[in-house]
Amino acid sequence: MSPWKPARPGDPVAAIDTPALVLDLDAFERNLRRMAQALAGSGVRLRAHAKSHKCPEIARLQMAHGAVGICCQKVGEAAVFVDAGIPDVLVTNQVVGEAKVRRLAQLARRARIGVLADHPEQVRAYAAAARAAGAELDVYVEVDVGAGRCGVAPGEEAVRLALQIADSAPLRFAGLQCYHGPAQHLRQPHERQAAIASATALARATRDAIVARGLEVPRITGAGTGTFVHERDSGVFDELQAGSYVFLDADYGANEAGAGDVAFEHALFVRTAVLSHATPTRAVVDAGLKASSVDSGLPRVWQRPGLRYVKAADEHGTLAVDEGTTVALGETLLLVPGHCDPTVNLYDDLVCIRGDVVEAVWPIAARGALL
Repeated sequence: MSPWKPARPGDPVAAIDTPALVLDLDAFERNLRRMAQALAGSGVRLRAHAKSHKCPEIARLQMAHGAVGICCQKVGEAAVFVDAGIPDVLVTNQVVGEAKVRRLAQLARRARIGVLADHPEQVRAYAAAARAAGAELDVYVEVDVGAGRCGVAPGEEAVRLALQIADSAPLRFAGLQCYHGPAQHLRQPHERQAAIASATALARATRDAIVARGLEVPRITGAGTGTFVHERDSGVFDELQAGSYVFLDADYGANEAGAGDVAFEHALFVRTAVLSHATPTRAVVDAGLKASSVDSGLPRVWQRPGLRYVKAADEHGTLAVDEGTTVALGETLLLVPGHCDPTVNLYDDLVCIRGDVVEAVWPIAARGALL
């Protein structure tokens, strides 16, 4: 952790040290309102994914705009948010290992906690830990609806696991997790629509098979920023797990918008400074691999035509400078990160700006919560 903060509330934006992670509060708040408006009257609720921001202040604002709770990916993340007073957390992952399962069950004594299962051994471990902790856990069956990652096959395999959970007090069978991650980043609207139509059909068939065995399916949850309008309108999903909508990274920004899609704005930026301009066609900034994740592509220079981020090293980012474009040594630029989630995890603080002033500095409290 750095001994210095990049800025303090009340500082002018020009005084923010670099590299820094910056949140445009006006754009961020418009994104919050647009999601709330998109779900108003739909009967579908939002459980916002906090792995995108890892920040309790943002989680509280999401809940103030109608979210019923949050999602996390790790027990350590969940613990940070429970400590911050978030009352309803779903760990959208399988939890394996005695220590982790024990911690999960202990959290369930302080908040409503959910978790995923795709194997009978996980269910047995959750039940034993919950009994030992004197707690109840919501357990969802994760169904592979096209992502090809975790999850049981749709149909009978999911039915067997749901029945096992229902028979394993103090566990509660909470429903189905049906998230199609790769569909979020399909560029064409018709591709995203087709992927979610297929996922919806598999979720519906699995739900109906469980109901036919006499067990209610309380909830079908899933979706992300790239496809949530399709899950919202499916008649099958009743909870959405979008998270990146608050920031809108460059990868999501590259999706071609469909007729019914919601237009979110870029709100998250890496502020960086030019530290070298040794040739007319090249400049180097102080934001490299340790300042912006590149797993979903290089960051994009924001609102500076003629400058392109073309290479990342540990502490350096190389910009191509087009002919006729000028850039000054020490000049500060904004970068739109390619992937917001791992970029956020590189920083201790989020510098929140409104206009030309730093309004707040929010700790990224769940940074590095990998356990």
